Amino acid sequence: MQCNRTIQPDLSCAPGRAVSDNSALHDRVAIVAKAVISGHGLGKVSSKETAFHGDTLRMTDDNTRIVLSVRNLTKAYRSAGEHVAVLRGVNLSVAAGERVALTGESGSGKSTLLHLIAGLDRADSGEIRICDTSISDLGDAGLAALRRDRLGLVFQQYNLVPSLDVRDNLAFQSRIAGCHDAAWQSELVERLGLGQLLDRYPEQLSGGQQQRVAIGRALAVRPPLLLADEPTGNLDEATADEVLALTRDLVARPRCSLLMVTHSLRLAATLDRHINLSAGLIA
Repeated sequence: MQCNRTIQPDLSCAPGRAVSDNSALHDRVAIVAKAVISGHGLGKVSSKETAFHGDTLRMTDDNTRIVLSVRNLTKAYRSAGEHVAVLRGVNLSVAAGERVALTGESGSGKSTLLHLIAGLDRADSGEIRICDTSISDLGDAGLAALRRDRLGLVFQQYNLVPSLDVRDNLAFQSRIAGCHDAAWQSELVERLGLGQLLDRYPEQLSGGQQQRVAIGRALAVRPPLLLADEPTGNLDEATADEVLALTRDLVARPRCSLLMVTHSLRLAATLDRHINLSAGLIA
């Protein structure tokens, strides 16, 4: 996956990515999308609408590409009338194709950091750059388009759409982004072992099966960066190992970078690099 395009509201797929002739929104997806899209952090606009209002994502590429750069990031909240500093100047870089585990005690700010990177919240100071674009330069519509087109998001809660079957949940983000690739989805279905489950609904799936669907949905747009917040937190150890192994293999296919929050040092050790967040700083 190359971060080498200027994203416009109606330009949905990167060069070299196959686009299905049937890339228009599936009828049921379109109906459900209007009700749930903002809750999934994907914005209230479709790829056919003007999403940026002047915002543009300028992507660059070189031989030592840094997909994610976080510099001197700070974030504080008011709690019970007190000023609580959660992030105190975080610095972090993730290279293209690198798989990084982020650990830390509960309340250390791991989830806060991921939400800031995804543009779901605003930092107090510092800079976040994704493929050499500062997300602080983007308005709300630009951030929504960033999440829709450029980020894969996987959470501990699977966040599947209850009224869509597995097939349509998998295609949800890629159809909204306007770059649904039927061949790539078929490969994801096969690799994730979902072939016999396509007509089932989320309530008919186990936790591990639901998380596999969530991972497939996030990777369907071939994002440069996958953000995963405790993706195995609700799974038993064996299922967690299986899901993480699949994730590691699948992100390598489109050369997607992975930043995964986890409490498990055992799982963290299986990724390329392990960093720890402590007292609001990367240790």
